[in-house]
Amino acid sequence: MRPLKLVVAGPVAAGKTTFVRALSETPVVDTDVEATEDIGKLNTTVAFDFGTLTLDGIPLHLYGTPGQDRFDFMWELLCEGALGLVMLVSGDRPRDFAAARNMLEFITTRYPVPYLLGVTRQDLPRVWEPDDVADYFDLPPSQVLGLNATDPAACHDLLATLLEQLDSSASRLPDLSPLFPSQETP
Repeated sequence: MRPLKLVVAGPVAAGKTTFVRALSETPVVDTDVEATEDIGKLNTTVAFDFGTLTLDGIPLHLYGTPGQDRFDFMWELLCEGALGLVMLVSGDRPRDFAAARNMLEFITTRYPVPYLLGVTRQDLPRVWEPDDVADYFDLPPSQVLGLNATDPAACHDLLATLLEQLDSSASRLPDLSPLFPSQETP
């Protein structure tokens, strides 16, 4: 079976690399280099992060995008042929929400894929709650989930929610029913 492709996008320091690492069953290939400007962290992704996950025999390739606008050409390259998108925003960096909204619009107008918005750093005090972020992005609360990207279980939960959303809009997708053994197959 051909691998499915999931893209993880978001602004700088949203938790994309951490999310991919939390889910990947193989060592993650990353293109992190020392940041040349003050972006709030020492290293930054300049091309992509790549990890793999197998769900009931179905291979899933995880691609994390760079967060800086100057690498927007990579957003397009990585999103081509994607099954879905996880857009991450850091709950303690509301100053990055506008950039995330622009990135989300940039991607989804070119590649209209199902997506979820993940609000990271929910384990920290004084972060935006998912419902408040949903209001900011004008999204239904069910499309915005809170998580700690360092917690594999939380990352798996977000992935399962996205896969359920994909399964419900399965007109262009391969059979995902093996991923949902509790659902009856028609």
